[in-house]
This record gives sequence, C-alpha cells and structure tokens, in this order.
Amino acid sequence: MNLERSERLEIPVLPLRDVVVYPHMVIPLFVGREKSIRCLEAAMDNNKQILLVAQKEAATDEPSISDLYDVGTVATILQLLKLPDGTVKVLVEGQQRAKVEHLMDDDFFVAEAEYLVTPEMDEREQEVLVRTAINQFDGFVKLNKKIPPEVLTSLNGIDEAARLADTIAAHMPLKLADKQKVLEIVDITERLEFLMAMMESEIDLLQVEKRIRGRVKKQMEKSQREYYLNEQMKAIQKELGDLDDAPDEFEALKAKIDESKMPAEAKEKTEQELQKLKMMSPMSAEATVVRGYIDWMLNVPWHKRSKVKKDLAKAEEILNSDHYG
Repeated sequence: MNLERSERLEIPVLPLRDVVVYPHMVIPLFVGREKSIRCLEAAMDNNKQILLVAQKEAATDEPSISDLYDVGTVATILQLLKLPDGTVKVLVEGQQRAKVEHLMDDDFFVAEAEYLVTPEMDEREQEVLVRTAINQFDGFVKLNKKIPPEVLTSLNGIDEAARLADTIAAHMPLKLADKQKVLEIVDITERLEFLMAMMESEIDLLQVEKRIRGRVKKQMEKSQREYYLNEQMKAIQKELGDLDDAPDEFEALKAKIDESKMPAEAKEKTEQELQKLKMMSPMSAEATVVRGYIDWMLNVPWHKRSKVKKDLAKAEEILNSDHYG
C-alpha cells in the first residue's frame, strides 16, 4: 500500500460509530469488531496510517460500503493496546481530510482515496474570521458549563483558521450529520461561517434554558422561603400557646369552604384569606378582620333562593312607612 503524500493513496479504512475525527484531533478509540481489528493490524504494518470514516447509522453492527460516508480523516496510530476482553484500545491523531474514490470490502475495508487540499485564503480575512469565531465560542462556553474553560485558552493559541474550525467543531454538541458536514466543507470561510451559525443557534437555546432555570429556581426559593416562614410562625405561636386548637380550627374552616358551594373565584379568595390567617397570631387585630371576612363568606347563602314577592302596592306601603317625609 502506497501511503506517501500524493494525490491518491490506498489505505485501510476503520468505520467509526457516532464519532467524527478531525485533523489535529487526538482521540482514544475502543475497537471490538473482528473486521475492524484486522484493519488496525494491517495499518500497523503500513506506516501506522489509517482512514477514519464515520458510519451513517451507529446501530449498524456490520456496515457495508453504502453505510459509510465518503469523506474521512487520514490518521496516525500513536498507540495500540490489546485488552483482556479481546477489544483493542487505539490512540489516533487526525492528519488530513480525504475523500474515498473507491472502497473495497474484503477481510477489512480498503479505500482508494484522495487528499482534500484546503484552499489558501486572504491573511486579513483569516485574522478577522479567527477573532470572530473565538469571541462567539467564548460566549458559548460561558453558557455551556460542560465545556471546560481550558478549551478556550487553547483556542486563543490557534491562529490558523482551518485548525480553529476543526477544534471548535470537536467541542460543539453537534449531531453526527452536522459534524460530518463540517468535515466535508473544504473551504475555510464556509466552514467557519457554518460553525458560527450553529453556535448562534446553540447560544439562543442555552439562553432560553438559562431563563427557564432562573424562573424555576426563583419559584423554588419562594416556596422554600414561604414554608420556612410558615414553620417559624407556627413555632413562635406554639411557644406563645396560640396553636392549641388552631390546626383543628383551620381544618374545620377549610372543610366549610369546600362544602359551601361558593363560586370558584369566591372560593379561591376565601382560601387565600385562610392561608393568611394561618400565618397570623389569633390575638392580632388583623386576624380578627380576616376571620370575620371568612365567617361572612361562609354565611352567604350561595345556593339558597328566597321567594320573590311581586306585590308592588305592598312594597310601596312598606317604603312609605320606613321613609316618611
């Protein structure tokens, strides 16, 4: 197998499940399929070079040629370790993009591939793109706590736009298809613009999640505070001897409210007043007012109707006697 840096090369192909490897990326892989292990053995005999290609569906256990993407990354095997359970742990470093021109399926996959050469770009344009991408990724990292801040520090040392784009893509929570798309975009400007659009979308989602978490936290804190204050009030009232019969009294009032058949709005208001009453000392003036309101609401004959008297002459006589002069 000729693995020299020419336009075309013949190279063993290792199918990957649910992962895309980019150039300059160092990553450990755990290999268990017999066909893939044979591929690694062949690569070790050929300058430790291997083409890493993602499967279209991670669940496919025995992928065929049509199950693999046609763009992958030529990588160097840095370390290979056979584990007691028969699987192999291999440490690889991505080197360069390559496109599969022809794929052969025998004891393992072998590809005739061609390196994808990144076109040169204007130095000033590259500088602006790099700065913009780093600033946007900085905003993303501040919202996404799963990415360690050290990643941003390492990005600040990268001045090559192509490498920066691949490093950002490696740390973004992208779907496999989107990660593969980044790998397939050779033009650096287009690649970075695609990533910045994806970052913008992720930042929007993270900001929404942050607002939701804030509201939930605020509500929980409010509920916990109310519970704490309520318990404190009960403890104080108990010390003062005010709660001897209070629990039974409150339960009785609640039962009367439920049985009163008052309209929903009236019931809601009465229950709110009952909650306020629970928080008050029975000896306070405000508690007397609130208790009076609750009693008044309970005494209203919500569903009792009296017979209407329609004798207008009699009504006139009563009014005249009551309002003489």
